[in-house]
Amino acid sequence: MAPEPILKSITTEATQLSGEPLEAFHVRPQDFLDWLFGILILSSLVFLVYTSITGGLFNPLIEAIQTDSRMAFIVRPTLLWASMGSLFVVFRTILWFHYRPFPPAVFNDAPPLTVIIPAYNEGPMVEKAIHSVLAADYPRDRLEVLVVDDGSRDDTWYYIKRVAKLYPQQVTAVRFPANKGKREALSEGFNRARGEVVVTVDSDSVITKGTLLAMTGPFRDPAVGAVAGKVKAYNLREGIIPRMLHVRYVLSFDFLRAVQSTYRTVYCCPGALAAYRVGAVRRVLEQWRAQTFMGAPCTYGEDRALTNYMLSLGYDSVYQGSAEVHTVVPQSYKKLTRMYLRWDRSHIRETFHFIRIVWKRPFWPCLVSLFDTFITNLRYPVTWFVLGLLVYRSLQNPGTMLRVFLAIGIFSLLNSLYYLYSERRGDFWYNVVYAYFAFLTLFWVFPYALLTVRSKSWMTR
Repeated sequence: MAPEPILKSITTEATQLSGEPLEAFHVRPQDFLDWLFGILILSSLVFLVYTSITGGLFNPLIEAIQTDSRMAFIVRPTLLWASMGSLFVVFRTILWFHYRPFPPAVFNDAPPLTVIIPAYNEGPMVEKAIHSVLAADYPRDRLEVLVVDDGSRDDTWYYIKRVAKLYPQQVTAVRFPANKGKREALSEGFNRARGEVVVTVDSDSVITKGTLLAMTGPFRDPAVGAVAGKVKAYNLREGIIPRMLHVRYVLSFDFLRAVQSTYRTVYCCPGALAAYRVGAVRRVLEQWRAQTFMGAPCTYGEDRALTNYMLSLGYDSVYQGSAEVHTVVPQSYKKLTRMYLRWDRSHIRETFHFIRIVWKRPFWPCLVSLFDTFITNLRYPVTWFVLGLLVYRSLQNPGTMLRVFLAIGIFSLLNSLYYLYSERRGDFWYNVVYAYFAFLTLFWVFPYALLTVRSKSWMTR
């Protein structure tokens, strides 16, 4: 039983879900359409900066100063932050245009590679994940697959063993008698790995055929210690939430991480698809396993934490847009908020860690990273101040809220142009839907994550 027919089945399924084959990789040819989109994006952003500075989009805030001087101490810093943020978006866009994926590794010269797949209560999806790795383009004599069952209570172990029996030379199955957590499962893989490079793939994800060669390509540069792959939604046709997340994921990777890669400081190499130098990981493995925050053990956010540890060793972290994984995303609001709570808690924790280590970076990456971190994180208190002000102003003038909703639509539509440029798909408008969805239903997540930052629960384990 060869893995290729199974991968073909996976590819067919993914085609039905996403509307395109898994193997499809969209590079940016320098043709007329590319430049047209680029000019449109930059022109729109220049207009946005102009209107921000002149106050066109922020008239409700300016009116608040004019009618109530007590609001000035809130509104003026908010307008300054908005103007700085708009200028930074232009700066990011310029860097984004300069991003190019690294060349993939040459098939006959690829380094020894270990792929680690941690699994917990994943059921038959873990078998698809393993088969997608086995069917990827990579020399068989240099590929090792370690699958760690983290004490699953369902039939996950059955599917892992079934594949391991078919490919005993390549697949090693490890089973924990009880759930220890994803860090312990990954740690087991890092300790057992025989490859020079290790790639981590989540058990609810399938990779494309060229992903392994693409992920190992950047390691020809000895300065690179961690690589982030591109993540898309596997089940995007199973509801509006997966559709929105698919667009958001692409924007997060093909824009934000692409920008970060130009100054070689990607903040988070995602658990769904990441690669590391094994020797570097082992230097910080015990610190990473035993990591605590405010006295509490860190049980999630292992991907961003490990990226930080790689940066602390002096290595660069980069993004490889030609390496692609399709991962199962939440379909319900409850599961979505649980995921975001984990992400926001780890974001808070690892931002403090990052600020402590960013000074070890070269001057240019350090300067840009600090400014990015400042602008990005300042949005939380600013958003809450503005929301309070808008509620107050809306009681006096109900039209204020309509203008706010219009501004949200404009901002999100401009942001959608990056997705349209990258993917050439007509579902970019789901980003606009997401903007309203987040504004109305997810505003509470970050404050709650901040109040419960010491929580150890995955809420799904």
